[in-house]
Amino acid sequence: MSSPDFLRPTVRDRIGNRIVGILVSFGMGFSYSYLLDVRGRKSGRIYSTPVNLLKFEGKEYLVAPRGRTQWVRNAEVAGEVVLRKGGRRRTYKLRALSAGEKPPILKTYLDRYRLAVQRYFSVKAGSPVEAFAPVADSYPAFELLPA
Repeated sequence: MSSPDFLRPTVRDRIGNRIVGILVSFGMGFSYSYLLDVRGRKSGRIYSTPVNLLKFEGKEYLVAPRGRTQWVRNAEVAGEVVLRKGGRRRTYKLRALSAGEKPPILKTYLDRYRLAVQRYFSVKAGSPVEAFAPVADSYPAFELLPA
């Protein structure tokens, strides 16, 4: 299912996500790479997708650079997610960020992970934080709170 506020993954994205997911499931990959597990809002089934965890000013965040993806919709309904890497698992409650809170988070996320996510942003990496205010509603972002 596609909607105007969601960029459907390409074949290349799906293959890349599968490879990264396998590596992360074995505990490999970048320190910020995790598998996000979330219960499906309709099926009740657990779905997994690789994500980049953003640590910023002592807090942890998830950003959805492709918009309101299925993991975002499922997480909003479930209210919690599990991040795992190898045999480690951590459960988090989610707090959706308001549009006013997002600009510094989006800027940091894009600056840090630009090689992987620049194509999803209309704002260029390195732009001032003010440039992210007009697009903040297009990118769901959550603060992770220990469950």
